[in-house]
Amino acid sequence: MQLSSIDFTQDYFQLFGLAQSCQLDVTQLEQQYRALQTLTHPDKFAHLPEAEQRMAMQRATLVNEAYQTLRKPISRARYLLTLHGVDTQEGTNTAMPLDFLMAQMEWREAVAETQQARDAAALGQLETRMQHETRELEAQLAVKIDTEKDYAAAAGLVRKLRFMEKLAEEIHSAYDAIDT
Repeated sequence: MQLSSIDFTQDYFQLFGLAQSCQLDVTQLEQQYRALQTLTHPDKFAHLPEAEQRMAMQRATLVNEAYQTLRKPISRARYLLTLHGVDTQEGTNTAMPLDFLMAQMEWREAVAETQQARDAAALGQLETRMQHETRELEAQLAVKIDTEKDYAAAAGLVRKLRFMEKLAEEIHSAYDAIDT
């Protein structure tokens, strides 16, 4: 791979030579990232005029941004949905099925109870269950995007996964509170 052969105007998947898919080979992504990072690292361009140094910095920044977007399932899904013209409406659409909202309330209560009891083992069990449910939602998301092309349903799953991200943050905060 040579710098002159890379089109930096492509979408992130094309930049890394990957198919637009919710499920991707993370190992291949990492290999491509390292190769692109080596080619675009700003230090390689330190001897060039300032304009070319800025261009090198922009390319390196784009490669890093693309990698950070594609490496996590939820950000990858958001990006794919954006490519298909779908807004996940995470900031404006908080409507969720009642059973999901009830489960979220139960999760949060359980996290608060384990934190208050300073029970790291119980918190670990909650975290394991939460990670399992998150993986199930990610699998459903991949089917909705890659197989069914049901982008509206996928946007709903992204919103659910955002709830799960917030729950994971609460669990990590609870660990910190127990440790102090």
